[in-house]
Amino acid sequence: MNKEFLSDEFYMKEAIKEAQKAFYKDEVPVGAVIVSENQIIARAHNQVESLNDVTAHAEILAITAAENHLGSKFLINCSIYVSLEPCIMCAGAIELSRLSKLVFGARDPGKGYQKYSGDLLKTMTLIVPGILEKESSSLLKSYFQKKR
Repeated sequence: MNKEFLSDEFYMKEAIKEAQKAFYKDEVPVGAVIVSENQIIARAHNQVESLNDVTAHAEILAITAAENHLGSKFLINCSIYVSLEPCIMCAGAIELSRLSKLVFGARDPGKGYQKYSGDLLKTMTLIVPGILEKESSSLLKSYFQKKR
């Protein structure tokens, strides 16, 4: 199997593709994918506006889809790739679902979980910030400039 296929950058590009879907739907452009055994088992993007639901963040929707796919409320040995640092709600869901790895692109100093509780994800085996950060940040900046 191609080594690039298994890289954090590869999966983050897939999360950014989901964020682009949100951008085109006039949603805050955040995307997420969940990976199990090198396979993407769930994809999602923000749908807060379209579903009229403040909890319809990419991470929450991806976690629900992955749990349904696996038939389990726990996502042990799974990784989540998110284009933006999760908020505290999403970080709590990541913790409770027992995801083994969190990889995120852009940091969110305003609403990211690290602002409130950097150690919230204490059972996680690995947190990898800043993967394709520029690409993720650029999409977010474009979205908010369009809104002004």
